[in-house]
Amino acid sequence: MNVGTVKETFPGEKRVALVPGVVPILTKAGFQVLLQSSAGEEAGFADAAYEQKGATVVSDRAEVFRSCEVIVQVRSYGANLDEGRGDLEHLRPDQILVGSFEPLTSLEAVKAVAAKNVSLFAMELIPRSTRAQSMDVLSSMATVSAYKAVLLAAEHLPQMFPMMMTAAGTIQPAKVFVIGAGVAGLQAIATARRLGAQVSAYDVRPAVREEVESLGAKFLEIALDSENAQDQSGYAKALGEEFYKKQREMMTQVVAENDVVITTAAIPGKQAPRLVTTEMVKGMRRGSVIVDMAAERGGNCELTKADEVVQAYGVTVLGPLNLAATVPRHASQMYARNITSFLCHLVKDGAVQLDADDEIVRETLVTHRGEVSHPRVREALGLAGATI
Repeated sequence: MNVGTVKETFPGEKRVALVPGVVPILTKAGFQVLLQSSAGEEAGFADAAYEQKGATVVSDRAEVFRSCEVIVQVRSYGANLDEGRGDLEHLRPDQILVGSFEPLTSLEAVKAVAAKNVSLFAMELIPRSTRAQSMDVLSSMATVSAYKAVLLAAEHLPQMFPMMMTAAGTIQPAKVFVIGAGVAGLQAIATARRLGAQVSAYDVRPAVREEVESLGAKFLEIALDSENAQDQSGYAKALGEEFYKKQREMMTQVVAENDVVITTAAIPGKQAPRLVTTEMVKGMRRGSVIVDMAAERGGNCELTKADEVVQAYGVTVLGPLNLAATVPRHASQMYARNITSFLCHLVKDGAVQLDADDEIVRETLVTHRGEVSHPRVREALGLAGATI
């Protein structure tokens, strides 16, 4: 069975879905690996490195689609609506497509892939469970993105992060406030602490307090009823505007006391909650920095503009997109490991087995046999039930 990957076409996307190191693992599992020439170059992986590990490199993108039963991508069509549209013509019946797709929002793209009779697996739908941990691309990419978010904050902040004792006096550490203590938030805390900052954090889920404190940060207590603040998968869920209104009121003072605010609150398939108001920004010290990691979903800050640097009231508000692509080598290594674990999970006795009773298969399979199969996506399309 052939598995192939092609050069990413999304603007600024430097990651690649497979790296040379995973080729022997896939070969042992029964796959032959094909690669479009230069697909890994921007992530630092030369064609020769793939060939040395046993992959076949071809120059023609269409040939990869034509020769492979399984296609893996970082950003498939739904997550790359403009440039990715051209791949539709290369898809063929019974092919398997694996990658990030944003199926809950890119509904027309889902229907287009279903019409091609392709089995589409959306990697961002991997369930948050122990069995699926090695396949969790959201967590992997959040780790990379949060690390880079802190570095961006340090770059724009007109002071250093650590406390320093100098002949010119003592320099006080920067104060960093992280909103959201999921994977991204915890990585942001860890990175800011390594740089020497004084860190505090808040999350609607009290259960994450221990994790926050284990990294050396202070967990902010907000006396609100936050029961049922996470869904069955462990992700934070929407709690209603009244809750967020009270939360914003209570956070105003905390935001004003910090030099850096990093927001990570995102809800899969929904607009990001607005947590940092214009009034909060007005209360911050001049030179303070906000890095809004939810910019792609509309932002946690009222002043955020996606992919822009906003100067307002003496505060710098950053709305970076696709931060993982700015650290492409390690991001690709992590993504490729996730993809490889997923493919090896699907293969049994040398063939892909789609077991409807398997939670990992059931939760990630979006289209199959010409139909939209995922219950949540079908619901978004106004269709009834699931088809697998």
